[in-house]
Amino acid sequence: MQPMPVVRPAAVAGLFYPAEPARLRAQIAAFLGASDADDAGHVPKLVIVPHAGYLYSGAIAARAYARLSRGRPQITRVVLLGPAHRTAVRALAAPEVEAFETPLGRVSLDQAALAGLGGLAQVERDDLPHADEHSLEVQLPFLQMTLGAFALVPLVVGDARPDQVARVLERLWGGDETRIVVSSDLSHYLRHSQAQTADLASARQIVALDPTLQVDQACGAIPINGALLAARRRGLVPRLLALRNSGDITGDHRRVVGYGAFAFESRV
Repeated sequence: MQPMPVVRPAAVAGLFYPAEPARLRAQIAAFLGASDADDAGHVPKLVIVPHAGYLYSGAIAARAYARLSRGRPQITRVVLLGPAHRTAVRALAAPEVEAFETPLGRVSLDQAALAGLGGLAQVERDDLPHADEHSLEVQLPFLQMTLGAFALVPLVVGDARPDQVARVLERLWGGDETRIVVSSDLSHYLRHSQAQTADLASARQIVALDPTLQVDQACGAIPINGALLAARRRGLVPRLLALRNSGDITGDHRRVVGYGAFAFESRV
């Protein structure tokens, strides 16, 4: 009998997104169905998506995932990066478990790809930063719905330089089978009008491939900056898909969180 894999269970199901599978599928399907992904263009090589509760940011994330879904027949691996919210991480943390679990099932990790990062000093193998981290987990049900089966390379990013992140992405870049997802919200706890101004400036910086975002602009500034470096080197073309904040959903404009969706496509 084969031993059961070591699995990282869902930590924020029922908090950030529904824990009941049918309800979760229906909610994601509604987000995707309302997204306008019928424009011409390539399947993005890289996307930036928010990681708040689905009530607040799910519709924004869906704008990117609807475009990613067009690559479902060919995409078999996803490199997923997000910031560390709960545990200090020296640079980048890769897990040692064999799979991540959500209410929609298990996602196997690409063990060969993770082992291939062993020669990079900025990558450590540690399950602790992943155990309660929501920035990666909230992306998984969207990926499961849009791509079906795929192998995952999950990386929690802490105190790293953009070039360290970019080097990891270069190692994992792959071909048409691989896509990169960076998980990040934008400004935090500004007034609605202030957030609109700040987030528009950040969005312009991202679209300009300027890898100098600060953490007060985006909680995932470090993985975003690394991704922007890699995108610039690879000649990707960035595009802003959506830009909103929690005040647009709740009507409370006093202290909002900003959300943006971005797609980066190959020139050919």
